[in-house]
Amino acid sequence: MLTEVTTSERHDYRLVPPAVVLWLGVLAGLLWTWWAALVGGLAAAGVAGALLWRWRRSRPQWFSGIAALLLAAVLLAGPLAVRLHDAQHDPLRALADRAAPAVLHMVAEERPKPVQSAGYAGQQAGARLVVIPATVRWAKASGAAVETTGRVVLLAPVQGWAGLLPGQEVTAGGRLAPPRDADLTVAAVYVRGPPTDLGPVSWWQRAAEATRAALRGACSVLSEDAAGLLPGLVVGDTSGISPQVQREFTDAGLSHLTAVSGSNLAVVAGAVLLLLRALRVGPRLSAVVAGSALVGFVVLTGGEPSVLRAGVMGAVALLALALGRRRSVLPALAIAVSVLVVYDPAMAVNFGFALSVLATAGLVLLAPRWVEAMSTRGVPPGIAEGLAVPLAAFLVTAPVLAGMAGQVSVVSIAANVLAAPVVAPATVLGVVTAVLATFWPAAARLPALAAGPEAHWLLAVARHASRVPGAVLPWPGGWWGGVLALVAVGVLVVLLRRPRLRVGLALVLVCVLLVVVPVRVIAPGWPPRNWSMVACDVGQGDAEVLSTAEPGRAVVVDTGPEPGPVDECLARLGVDRVPLVVLSHLHADHISGLESVFDGRSVGAVAVGPGRMPAWAWRQVAQIAGRHGVPLLELELGRRLDWPGLSLEVIGPRYPGPQQEGDDADGTNINNASVVLRAVTPAGRVLLTGDVELLAQGDLLAAGTDLHADVLKVPHHGSRFSLPAFLSAVSPRLALISVGAGNSYGHPSRSTVDSLVAGGALVARTDTDGDAAVVTDNGGLAVVRRGK
Repeated sequence: MLTEVTTSERHDYRLVPPAVVLWLGVLAGLLWTWWAALVGGLAAAGVAGALLWRWRRSRPQWFSGIAALLLAAVLLAGPLAVRLHDAQHDPLRALADRAAPAVLHMVAEERPKPVQSAGYAGQQAGARLVVIPATVRWAKASGAAVETTGRVVLLAPVQGWAGLLPGQEVTAGGRLAPPRDADLTVAAVYVRGPPTDLGPVSWWQRAAEATRAALRGACSVLSEDAAGLLPGLVVGDTSGISPQVQREFTDAGLSHLTAVSGSNLAVVAGAVLLLLRALRVGPRLSAVVAGSALVGFVVLTGGEPSVLRAGVMGAVALLALALGRRRSVLPALAIAVSVLVVYDPAMAVNFGFALSVLATAGLVLLAPRWVEAMSTRGVPPGIAEGLAVPLAAFLVTAPVLAGMAGQVSVVSIAANVLAAPVVAPATVLGVVTAVLATFWPAAARLPALAAGPEAHWLLAVARHASRVPGAVLPWPGGWWGGVLALVAVGVLVVLLRRPRLRVGLALVLVCVLLVVVPVRVIAPGWPPRNWSMVACDVGQGDAEVLSTAEPGRAVVVDTGPEPGPVDECLARLGVDRVPLVVLSHLHADHISGLESVFDGRSVGAVAVGPGRMPAWAWRQVAQIAGRHGVPLLELELGRRLDWPGLSLEVIGPRYPGPQQEGDDADGTNINNASVVLRAVTPAGRVLLTGDVELLAQGDLLAAGTDLHADVLKVPHHGSRFSLPAFLSAVSPRLALISVGAGNSYGHPSRSTVDSLVAGGALVARTDTDGDAAVVTDNGGLAVVRRGK
């Protein structure tokens, strides 16, 4: 326990300078050039030699530290500089600069990591690509052999590549591209086809994969979100975690829980140590048994470089505490850093490596002091430790997290304090579930069920923390953002250490609370009074909310390209009852958020038009409606739907659209089959047009349909496929464009926006304005923009 380490115990810092020299030297060599590592190594060697000569008699206790510094300098200026030079001058780099095609035979280093993508048109939301780091055995370009053994990163289709395991050899052809990361990667490889010449898989990798699959199966007795979260907590398997849950964990500062880290390994090994201590087993045997458990856990999680890094970091405190030599924790950490950087220089620029090192250092250097300080002031030890550990971890890792994510979670400390009590029990129960699931699946369901409440608690903490107003603050990304955050943390530490400055800081915080909290929390400006309709900011997709006269009750039209944003929009509006969800058509950017509409709300029915394509989208909508037990309705032309304060009339489409796969390669016919609604609201008439394009707009004009409306939901995200005659027939006073910021489709079109403005419409866009609400203002029409 941290409370056993007192401030009276002095740490041994002698091996810290060599570790820092190695880390910073390799970091400079990767970010700039291998010459930086060489020069840094020579400079460190000179400093070590001078200190060795000067302190050879006056400070003999530093001899070992200076000798280690000299060794680090030699390694940096020699083997490490050579490795950096070879990677930066690898022949594949020149080919990558020319985007040359190549055939490579490689060894996979890690499990494929899925790249989540939002849905759009006929493309289903989810993972379409996987990222696989690999080491090249041989390569050919233009029929000629390329002398290389460099590291590459594959971007390959999910199909055929998702099952690749670490250590497996594979051959693939693809187009080379320059690497994005400043590490030892010499090229990125964009692969289109399936893998060939697949090599055998080691027995322990097969066993680990079988155990992970058994764990996922045993967790199926839990709810969908909990069943996806538990494997992430235990072995870092995030394949079952929904994008919405991942975003909530990130915003709440809890994303580290779903990545295998030293804390996971320390929990497992710590549980073993507690059991052995209860059995009165000696410290040395305990260390051996706990180390064996740690090795087994590394095998279970896949044995990838990131897991090995976590294993080394998790073993640092374990060995020192088990052997009763707490003073050796810092030297052990320094040795671990040095060994890992020498073994794999790419660790120097790895965010996970930095987080592991800094978190371990914070727990060793800061947390015990803070626990002791709080205990002397009467805080119970358990509570003191529960506060000190997440606070220390947040403080030392904040600069890295800010630079990595481009944002700062201000609720991270509170969220981690609330999550801390259940993380260890959930992890231990998850490990027991994984072990039992391999040979007794029925029994494995019991510990899985026991871990359910812990998983649900974490989900609840992440959800509520992420929805706190101002929970996430934007921050400059990259290395400069990290440096800026480091400066901010340093200033905060200085202020807290000086009594007078501490009082000033407290006054500033009180002023901020008095000003910001009432504005953002107590009396928020959202939703505005008398809102009739809101175009939700859901990215590159559509989601509109139409209020009824009953508070908390609203109709939803389309649900956006992914779960989460529409749910957050409805939560901001205070909507807890949705009598009808209308899906204008079955493209992914209109239906993929449907599941999250049901989250904490009663839904009366889901309504669609006559279209049934794409087939996967129709199946998905039907499955969601069936799972929640709500009827699935088809809206016929001319149908009217009425609620207090709101009425809808179906005025399109006038044909069913494509009825089988392959009839609509570019999605135009599906767009033209969008349900078109005319709504009557207290703010006036609203025309909801889905993604209708030229043909459907022409049909509405030819049919003589009364299209005039006060508010127009502009078709197809403001694309250029809008007839000027159609826009003139609508003649809106207010035009809402639901569109994603920085999208690659050119939406909204300048010509469409200019036509709307020329017609006298006020234009509001979700990519620049955020949620846009239509309100009645003194009997007139107005728009209120929430802002980004």
